[in-house]
Amino acid sequence: MRKFLIAALFSLASLSCMAGVDVNKASAADLDSIKGVGPGTSTKIIEARRAAPFKDWNDLVKRVPGIAEKRAVKLSAEGLTVNGEAYKPAYTQTVAKPAERKSVETRTPPAASGTR
Repeated sequence: MRKFLIAALFSLASLSCMAGVDVNKASAADLDSIKGVGPGTSTKIIEARRAAPFKDWNDLVKRVPGIAEKRAVKLSAEGLTVNGEAYKPAYTQTVAKPAERKSVETRTPPAASGTR
């Protein structure tokens, strides 16, 4: 029975890690458990969250200094979520401009000098 309880506790702990840490519900300690989030960042997140919960990742990126798209990708990969959602980067697609056609210059070879 004791082994069963220990196994159950470990499985619950692993499930909580797999579910991620939601930025709107996490304590400072929970946020600090995410690789890449230290005490300074967790404090900034909690202070910004006091005004209102984060709507989505874009809201988090706008309101928390030091978190931009690149860092949001890394934090999400480490298990941080916003309302249970992982970060989905908004890739900006740049349309390649068609290659400009270069005019081909037609050159005539220099006139051969009559001496050889």
